[in-house]
Amino acid sequence: MPDPTTEDVLAAAPAEEYAGAASVSLAADDAQDIPVEVDLRGRFEPLDGKFHWYGRITANQALTERVRPGATVTVTTPDGSAEARLSDVDPWGRFRVSGTGRPPF
Repeated sequence: MPDPTTEDVLAAAPAEEYAGAASVSLAADDAQDIPVEVDLRGRFEPLDGKFHWYGRITANQALTERVRPGATVTVTTPDGSAEARLSDVDPWGRFRVSGTGRPPF
């Protein structure tokens, strides 16, 4: 079998960004998923050996009413789920979200 090409290796590598449909569930209320749109990206950080991912959740009234910055949530996309932490809300009403380890995309 021939050695894989650079294109083969890159095609098999995990995605480093995702934009699209997702859901957010609160740690205390897993039964209630809130449908959202997200724009996420990530990178491997060699200093701590972990994958760090982050992004924004599009403004969503249901999410804003139920959570506050600093909340721990679970973000789920069609590719997986991961625990995350919400932080600041920008002037457009979008929560910043971040996590470490396996991302939800």
